[in-house]
Amino acid sequence: MKTVGVLALQGDFDAHRKAVERAGGRAVDVRTAAEMEACDGLILPGGESTTMLKLLDLENLTEPLRQFGRHKPIFGTCAGAILLAREVSRPVQTSLGLMDISVERNAYGRQVDSHVAQVPLADGPMEAVFIRAPIIRRTGPGVRVVASYRGDPVWVEEGRHMVTTFHPELTADERVHRCFVEKLSA
Repeated sequence: MKTVGVLALQGDFDAHRKAVERAGGRAVDVRTAAEMEACDGLILPGGESTTMLKLLDLENLTEPLRQFGRHKPIFGTCAGAILLAREVSRPVQTSLGLMDISVERNAYGRQVDSHVAQVPLADGPMEAVFIRAPIIRRTGPGVRVVASYRGDPVWVEEGRHMVTTFHPELTADERVHRCFVEKLSA
């Protein structure tokens, strides 16, 4: 069984760990470069992207994370999607640049504008929880849009990586996490 690491610096990493296990994977918390390297794939949970960048730097994980992403799959949700993007706006900030997407931070509005929506998928709608969520404003030619909401991509894949701008770990629907676990076995 492949091991999915969940970056456990900030955000609801416990919910991601449980979602991976419901989807048939083995999940472990990751707080060090050595723990990261022992994983077959990694989840970057939601949280606050600027805080996550500071914590990655403080723990000397930024470059190990970039290197990990050059060889192994990463799945980012919400703030994790911001970290994986090539371009970030509102405001501009640094990122890992591992996916050819441009995201706008907090694009749906403030915390009070957080909401739950039904997102259409080929095998039926999915409940999606948007919390101060980014919007993917541009996708590169190698990016595949898996799901959209209000005309904007909310679940995309590029090569080994994928992101969602919503929080699939906060629902009982395991399709997103199952997709990531299956990527590790492909």
